[in-house]
Amino acid sequence: MQQVLVLNASYEPLNVTTVRRAHVLVFKGKAEVIEEFDQPLRSATVAFPRPNVIRLVQYVRVPRTLQRKISRRALFARDGWRCMYCGTNGGKLTLDHVVPRSRGGESVWENVVTSCAPCNMRKGNRLPEEVSMALGYTPRPPTPVLFIRLAAPKIPEGWQPYLAGLSDEAATATA
Repeated sequence: MQQVLVLNASYEPLNVTTVRRAHVLVFKGKAEVIEEFDQPLRSATVAFPRPNVIRLVQYVRVPRTLQRKISRRALFARDGWRCMYCGTNGGKLTLDHVVPRSRGGESVWENVVTSCAPCNMRKGNRLPEEVSMALGYTPRPPTPVLFIRLAAPKIPEGWQPYLAGLSDEAATATA
């Protein structure tokens, strides 16, 4: 199934949707086609451009205070699929609360990191400083681009100009 990148009126990437949903948005006048595939969408009498990238006509305000829930896949992708304590990307990865839940740590983006099983066992129910461990970077919520990259693991060439200037969490985690 082909996917379509949805841009805000300001060309900010918002989401990924299906070709069918994108066509409906364009047909209703709520979006315009920015990039299209070579093969059009056809009905019995009319041919429509098959959208690859669409831009909403009206600006949609995205609430920045609303954070997406943590998922294992998104957390692993944010941390570059590697342990945040030792940096290894091999072996079984687990989730670790920097401040353990038993000590009041919450399950929020800023407190949960990817950890290999040996580091998670070594840290246990303690703070990283108590066992002489250090995080590779300070955890923070991922950018919306991470969720676009998860929805479409292989980014089409037509999307590159619209995603190029935005940061990728995995690149930041490994730097």
